Amino acid sequence: MTDFAATRALFHLPEGVLYLDGNSLGPLPLAAEARAARVLRAEWGDRLIRAWNDAHWTTLPARVGDRIARLIGAPPGTVTTGDTLSIKVFQALAAALALRPDRRVVLSDSGNFPTDLYIADALVQALGRGLEVKVVAPEEVAAAIDDSVAVVMLTQVDYRTGRLHDMAALTARAHASGALAVWDLAHSAGALPIDVTAAQADFAIGCTYKYLNGGPGAPAFIHVAPAHADVAQPILAGWFGHDAPFAFERDYRPAPGVERMRVGTPPIVALSILDAALDAWEEVDMADLRAASIRLSERFIHEVEARCPQVTLASPRDPQARGSQVSFTHPHAYAVMQALIARGVIGDVRAPDVLRFGFTPLYLSEDEVVRAATILAEILDTGAWDRADYHARAKVT
Repeated sequence: MTDFAATRALFHLPEGVLYLDGNSLGPLPLAAEARAARVLRAEWGDRLIRAWNDAHWTTLPARVGDRIARLIGAPPGTVTTGDTLSIKVFQALAAALALRPDRRVVLSDSGNFPTDLYIADALVQALGRGLEVKVVAPEEVAAAIDDSVAVVMLTQVDYRTGRLHDMAALTARAHASGALAVWDLAHSAGALPIDVTAAQADFAIGCTYKYLNGGPGAPAFIHVAPAHADVAQPILAGWFGHDAPFAFERDYRPAPGVERMRVGTPPIVALSILDAALDAWEEVDMADLRAASIRLSERFIHEVEARCPQVTLASPRDPQARGSQVSFTHPHAYAVMQALIARGVIGDVRAPDVLRFGFTPLYLSEDEVVRAATILAEILDTGAWDRADYHARAKVT
């Protein structure tokens, strides 16, 4: 059994704070501070440019990728890291469309994260050739997959509600119709067991600053199924995706396998911090994590519904149908969340009216979940949220 008391000790958790927002930004792993200091002083500081070889900086994207691969059920050598999630969405979708040149539709759903849809819209406009993005309700995706669809592009866990798509079933449906499947794992990697190999996902991408605790803006990852790895065409042909970057050839030759999905010079300091953050996962069994996550979220729902009739559950009732987050709606969600934060309970808000809470067993206990629900009830019962300063919106919600 996974010892979650031991994993909790690996994080800096501010005194007096109940942190239910790891689904948006994970807390600081203690190992990250020492690792960053080592990279800055001993590697960059003392070795200077020699550190590219001496400290093995050039292979860091692949080594970190292999550590993430274990968490998403991908074979070694099929995941690389670097750049942002938006860039990885662009790469995966462009490569998938090139593999289905006779089809015109990118199918997604209305619960997808806006960036994924923005990227898809911009890409099809740039490529032309009659491509279009079709967006349907989440429950209508399977029925909308037909022989016009080139790519089904979905986020496994809905960022607003936590609704969980069935990756294996929808990928199978896509393949049966001749389409490819691109999965965004931003809200599921590190939150629940994932097996992209068993699901036969064609491409998978994700960020690492949420449940993987890589820090704000931490590098994203991309997985390419082995069947596509040597034929996928990276529309962003950067020098680190070249077969021989330091040959400085005029013409681009893609590197073998997933390495071709690298673009520019890797962000070594950020990747090193992510590498240190992944140490916390070495002794974690994902089945244990999922069971603990469900216990925490079920307890929270029970406590909130018993104490807070003013809010309405927006997440699926069935724990197997949601990720590791729970959302409730309230007409003044923003002000309620500011009142919670002022009381030391940190969650976040998604427009227009969603109170969102993440459940991360690596550092969150059941007692803390109960305390958070108790504080929410106090705020709602007393109207403590209805203050002018709590209604004043900041840029980040």
